[in-house]
Amino acid sequence: MRWTLEKIDWDVFDASKVDRETLEAVKAASLVEANAPDYVSYLCNVFHDSAEIQEDIRQWGREEAQHGRALAKWCKLADPAFDFDTAFERFREIQNIETGAIESVRGSRAGEMIARCVVESGTSSFYTAIKDATDEPCLRQLATYVAADEFAHYRLFYESFKKYQGELPSIFQRIMIAVGRVNEADDDELSGAFYCANYTEKSGVAYDRKTFANAYQKRALALYRRQHIDRLISMVAKAGGLQPQGRLVRLACSFAWTFFAIKQRQLAKTAV
Repeated sequence: MRWTLEKIDWDVFDASKVDRETLEAVKAASLVEANAPDYVSYLCNVFHDSAEIQEDIRQWGREEAQHGRALAKWCKLADPAFDFDTAFERFREIQNIETGAIESVRGSRAGEMIARCVVESGTSSFYTAIKDATDEPCLRQLATYVAADEFAHYRLFYESFKKYQGELPSIFQRIMIAVGRVNEADDDELSGAFYCANYTEKSGVAYDRKTFANAYQKRALALYRRQHIDRLISMVAKAGGLQPQGRLVRLACSFAWTFFAIKQRQLAKTAV
């Protein structure tokens, strides 16, 4: 582990500087991070013939689970009514991972590693955005540690991808897998996590994927600035086989920022 929960200066927590919508997004993130063990089982099945990669995956899982515990602890400080254990149990009923699979759902092990790079690109940029946006000192420190871990995980998966890149010689294939994983952000994982983290069974509010996907995105995208989008797109592009500083990627960054800015304005008008 690069750090432990004891390294966080919890005593500097300042309730007056907690932003309610950021808190709601972090509650959701704590559930997603804590769900890493299921991904560990799935990935170890996919890479059953590589003891080295399996150990890397297990270490990744331990670090992700630590993120979940640390984020949950901060959320409890910010909202003493937050019941992580109950929320997590409900989340697992919504978000099911096929842990028994023996082959990658991406069609190849190279594709699996590209997909993991995309995920780590997103989480690294997300926690960096939180760090830059929050005035709460404890969360800023925590987000700094988690963002650094997620970037290290990206590098880990990218290096592992290179061992299998012969399975995906086409840049077009790599880009399609990367784009496909980005599009999966609309599945039940983030929307379900947001719902379970912020709405108890007693609330009487029923789960709807689109409604709570929008609710999560409203809070998460509000944190992003241009530099965070540029970092995200460059990391995804590298995983897809493109030059991160190339003209095509620069154009993609500009397009993505325009899209994000429009999406931010649209979501800001939603009620949930």
